[in-house]
Amino acid sequence: MSDLQVCSNAIVPPDGSAAAVLVDKPAGWTSYDVIRKLRTVCPDTKMGHTGTLDPIATGLLIVLMNRATKSMNHFMHLDKHYEATIRLGQTTASFDAETPVIRQADAGEVSLSAIDKACQQLTGVIAQTPPMYSAVKVKGERLYKKARRGETVDRKPNQVTVHRFRAVRRTGDDLQVKVHCSKGTYIRALAHDLGQLLEVGAHLVALRRTAIGSWTVADAWPLNALVEALSERKHEA
Repeated sequence: MSDLQVCSNAIVPPDGSAAAVLVDKPAGWTSYDVIRKLRTVCPDTKMGHTGTLDPIATGLLIVLMNRATKSMNHFMHLDKHYEATIRLGQTTASFDAETPVIRQADAGEVSLSAIDKACQQLTGVIAQTPPMYSAVKVKGERLYKKARRGETVDRKPNQVTVHRFRAVRRTGDDLQVKVHCSKGTYIRALAHDLGQLLEVGAHLVALRRTAIGSWTVADAWPLNALVEALSERKHEA
């Protein structure tokens, strides 16, 4: 990684050397949508991202360019930091707000001490089952395709590490949390499991990735600003 430059307030080096660009992914976009957009102004540049964010999520996406794509494995294994909003008392099939509420319960009597205790139970090395609405493949097909047909299949739990899962504020039934976790952790599965432990159900309504390893979203490019800057550089070349 000696030739790798991480560019936040700088454009990819004009000599085409390896670069990792920090992007603040907007809501409603898939991670690959970001790559497609960048390729409209850099069609000859090899690109890849280092960790998928669901469309509902915003925040840090590291885009590797040119020879930096060879460092993909390094970035993929870094810890992640998130800020999230979990709605207590409502359960959805996808564990987030992308599908309708299927069960409701009164969460008004759930205490902060009970929430803190449940968060602690979900901290450390845990076995986490991938949601049915996920991109995991079973027998060659993405789980979310099966889920959309109303199918449910057995999924093998994965071992992940949740270094920190902490509630920071509650407004009505909405709980703001911070999570520091290992690669492969589903935050919406954490939200669902929290609701199960509290016996009222819960789902994820907002998610923002704030850091990957030591790289933070505070140093990231808004996507439109990055596209504009890359376009200007292209015209100047």
